[in-house]
Amino acid sequence: MTASPRRLRLVFIGWGAIARSAADLLDSTLTEIVAVGIRSDVACDELPPDAQVIKDPNELALIDADLVIEAAGQASVAQWGFSALEAGMDFIVSSVSAFADAELLESMRGTAERSGSRLEIHAGALGGVDALAAARVLGIDTVEHRIVKPPRAWCDTPAEGLCDLDALDHAHAFFHGSAAEAASAFPKNANVAMTTALAGIGADRTRISLVADPEASTNRHEISAIGAFGKLAVTMSNKPLEANPKTSAMTALNLVRAIHNRVAPLVL
Repeated sequence: MTASPRRLRLVFIGWGAIARSAADLLDSTLTEIVAVGIRSDVACDELPPDAQVIKDPNELALIDADLVIEAAGQASVAQWGFSALEAGMDFIVSSVSAFADAELLESMRGTAERSGSRLEIHAGALGGVDALAAARVLGIDTVEHRIVKPPRAWCDTPAEGLCDLDALDHAHAFFHGSAAEAASAFPKNANVAMTTALAGIGADRTRISLVADPEASTNRHEISAIGAFGKLAVTMSNKPLEANPKTSAMTALNLVRAIHNRVAPLVL
């Protein structure tokens, strides 16, 4: 009798809406969650069966795991990422806005190279990232990314000081700037601005518009690119996660895809 292959052993960093949604959708015949990393001041309930709670990144080196998945916010990328990579574990990043800090990105890339591990950014709320990254090989001239969300999704962000979110009766673009500027100022709402930038022409050349639209019922991403490859135009209209309207459900779905692609017999 042939023994069943070992399931991919996962550590989630953070146990909020994205992590929980992804965990619910993972194929338990292919993966198992062996630990969840959280801050020392955070309580954590409804954990996966037999999952260990860790509160210190140094504990990662003591865990038998294959893959560490960050879903806890910008600050957790450096805090947990270096420890994971140095321990020889691959590290998937959800909070890509952290890489608006170019020095952090290069430092983590170097750590991964020295350790023989892999630093991975999944597509998050976006579609067409694969095509954009492929087009980069031949050359891209311009990339524009327009992020449109209902006004309530922009609450508790700097948007509140740029327009009256409660009084809008039409779509209003309250921010125009680079991907680096958008990701720095709106790390949760415009997190994917850095995904687009890293797939294409970089954080300073990628142009971002942020829009509050009272008619919007989804989180919409409109990406256009022009280059030697031709033209790309992608629109994603994503339903928000019920537990977090600032985040698209597609973020969790793309995370599940990234994890399954590591063990599935057929990869797309």
